[in-house]
Amino acid sequence: MRLDDIPSIPLAHLPTPIDNAPRLAEHLGLSSLLIKRDDQTGLALGGNKARKLEYLMADALSQGCDTILTNGGPQSNHARMTAAAARKLGLDVKLCLAGPDFDDYQGNLLLDVVFGADILFLKGKDVPEMEAELVRMASELRKQGRKPYHVPIGGSTPIGALGYVRGIQELRQQIGDVRAQIVLAVGSCGTMAGCLLGQKLYMPRAEVLGVSVSRSSLQIQRRVVEIANASSELIEADITFAEKDVRCYDEYYGTAYGVPTDSGKDAIITCARTEGLLLDPVYTGKAMAGLFDLAHKGILDPQRPVVFLHTGGTAALFAFEKEFHDLAVCEKVE
Repeated sequence: MRLDDIPSIPLAHLPTPIDNAPRLAEHLGLSSLLIKRDDQTGLALGGNKARKLEYLMADALSQGCDTILTNGGPQSNHARMTAAAARKLGLDVKLCLAGPDFDDYQGNLLLDVVFGADILFLKGKDVPEMEAELVRMASELRKQGRKPYHVPIGGSTPIGALGYVRGIQELRQQIGDVRAQIVLAVGSCGTMAGCLLGQKLYMPRAEVLGVSVSRSSLQIQRRVVEIANASSELIEADITFAEKDVRCYDEYYGTAYGVPTDSGKDAIITCARTEGLLLDPVYTGKAMAGLFDLAHKGILDPQRPVVFLHTGGTAALFAFEKEFHDLAVCEKVE
């Protein structure tokens, strides 16, 4: 296996810690609930993208690139962390963002501005339209003599997914090859793809369960398999996946990506008030809502340890003040 032969560049604070969550476990009827704190990877407030960017930025530097291009929604954690990684390495960064319109620069979007990213916003457009625009932008930069590097949405490429092959190797070193049930949010599918490959290599007694934040389980299964198989081939792991190998639940993302749900909001409040743990309405809140329901339905075995992979997103929480305003207990005295 060639995992050690693939270049990477240190960007994250690793290993990330594991927190025990006994009060939340008791609330859910679980014998053990552990939080793998990848929200503490340290790059621009942390998050799962740091592990992917260690490989993607190394690839960009090896090609002599001088400008990083990527895309996402207005509250994209990936865009924020990619902008930070580019600046840390002395590279220019251009973002193509799309989705619902916004009035204020808050949360991740504010940090994009602070990092000095050039932002092109396509109101109401979708991922294929963003990707097409990035292709055009890259072409224009090449005409100017620049060398752009295009990072697809979420950093979800076979190279990027290797960050989570390493992530599961790290988890094995921390808790051993136990029969863990690893639960995580799934968006662009690269993190889950890396986790699945890592689980096969380093934690064969464990299983990986995804909670979709954006699309159907079938769509996720197809994309995860595509990335995981390509990553496996890249490192010559001799492991292949089929759609049946991907367990992902799509009942919890609500009406659309980025739109908060009542169950996600409840999960955010419950975690904050039982464990002092911060989640966000776009990714981890919805994933934790899924974990809550899977526990209540008995789909999660209460006698086996559950590991929640906290993929970050705390910065986005500050863009959703209106969702939590009514919870305030604040007496103003003049």
